[in-house]
Amino acid sequence: MKTKIKRPPRWVRETFPPVLLIAFVLFSWQVVARRSGLSAFILPSPIQVAQAGWETRDLLVSAIGTTMLETFLGLVIALILGVAIAASMDLSAFLKRALYPILVASQTVQILAIAPLLIIWFGFGLMPKVIIVVLVCFFPLAVSSADGLASADPDVVAFFRAIGATRTQIWRMVRLPSALPAFFSGLRVSVTYSVVGATIGEWVGGSAGLGLYMLRSKNALATDQVFVAIVITSALSIGLFTLIYLIERAVLPWYYSAQRIEQWEESGIY
Repeated sequence: MKTKIKRPPRWVRETFPPVLLIAFVLFSWQVVARRSGLSAFILPSPIQVAQAGWETRDLLVSAIGTTMLETFLGLVIALILGVAIAASMDLSAFLKRALYPILVASQTVQILAIAPLLIIWFGFGLMPKVIIVVLVCFFPLAVSSADGLASADPDVVAFFRAIGATRTQIWRMVRLPSALPAFFSGLRVSVTYSVVGATIGEWVGGSAGLGLYMLRSKNALATDQVFVAIVITSALSIGLFTLIYLIERAVLPWYYSAQRIEQWEESGIY
């Protein structure tokens, strides 16, 4: 009789591969930095980067707080604006034809070209950084939410109409739930960009934050501190992405049903 091997928990299967890959990258980085003969100015080792972060921890705590405040405010405004635009386009075909091309065109303008103008108009305070985060984040939210609202099953919509449901009831009970998976997909993309957007604003004209920390480190030729800022920015983005993913799993249990997960695992997709 064959003994059935117990599979490890799902969270272990999900986290082990990326953790293993990160450990391999860090180990390889350490080896290259130590054995290549390159100076720490060119390529500091992970240990040197960690030491630089610890030595400037007081500055980093303040910088992270400023950047996260800008990120949070920008995300909230982008969320409200993106969902409002998506709902408007779904409720009005005229507004969709009018707004969709403008949304696409707005993404052709480089943020680095707009940032100096925002600094000139609004100064070096919080406002221009928040606006940059909004500009970076609202497009994925608006487009994904609009596509999600438009993806509602037409048969279900027809059934609700046949039983006398109003347009508002159809939107609330059919279109909105159907749009939630797409909405969260856009939100995950937005939170990934949000920290980078705030950092760009600080880089162009900030008085505090990770962008300013990175800029000052670059000007001081402190390469290890530049790496510290890069690592922290990436970690914050990954943390926000993970948080949104967990919220999505809690809000949409029906979407991540056991049957669907099992099908994905069997097919090798998940």
